[in-house]
Amino acid sequence: MTASRTALAGLTISICTIFAFGCQKPTEPAAVKATSPGVTEGTIVAVGDSLTAGLGVAESDAYPAQLERKLREAGYRWRVVNAGISGETSSGTLSRIDWIMRLNPDIVILEIGANDGMRGIDPRLIRRNIDKIVSSLQAKNVLVVLAGMQMLTSMGPAYTARFAAIYPEIGRERALLLVPFFLDKVAGEPSLNLADGIHPNAAGYRVVADTVYPYLLQAVEQKKKGTRQKQ
Repeated sequence: MTASRTALAGLTISICTIFAFGCQKPTEPAAVKATSPGVTEGTIVAVGDSLTAGLGVAESDAYPAQLERKLREAGYRWRVVNAGISGETSSGTLSRIDWIMRLNPDIVILEIGANDGMRGIDPRLIRRNIDKIVSSLQAKNVLVVLAGMQMLTSMGPAYTARFAAIYPEIGRERALLLVPFFLDKVAGEPSLNLADGIHPNAAGYRVVADTVYPYLLQAVEQKKKGTRQKQ
């Protein structure tokens, strides 16, 4: 077990607090934009819930903005659009596929499912929703980077195991670039999270960006080569 998973297992945040921050009614972002809208090689859309939206931090500190800076510093002129919606669920994302496509993504980073899990939604439904989201994006030649998630141990060992299995299963079946755990080295680390213990702070998002970055680079290179994912 990794240090981050050990920390995650030790979390004692009450479920009421989790619902207060993670399961609020989703609202579409007031503005969806990249930090550097100039000439670009392509568009990456970060789709997800409050962990993508950057709840509690400045827009420039959320992980999509930090990813764009890392890409630009490395000479990749791709823009990264933050399309995260606080309170979002897999069902909500599935219903917004057409809205996501209006952003003209070449690559989508998909981070979704945590709010479903904290509500105790059947993992079979979560899996079905995420698979449909991925399938719909791939059908439009969008390359998907899937962010793996884990669930709080307060949901019970059987549920957390079934939930965690969703992401590698879809990753294998759809031949995706899979980030094994989106919050690796961040979950359960007080210095890297806001006071709620759930959402990363600016320093935490730097770690998240570092975690996602190598997988995103693979996606960018695949796109440059015209490689398609399995549908």
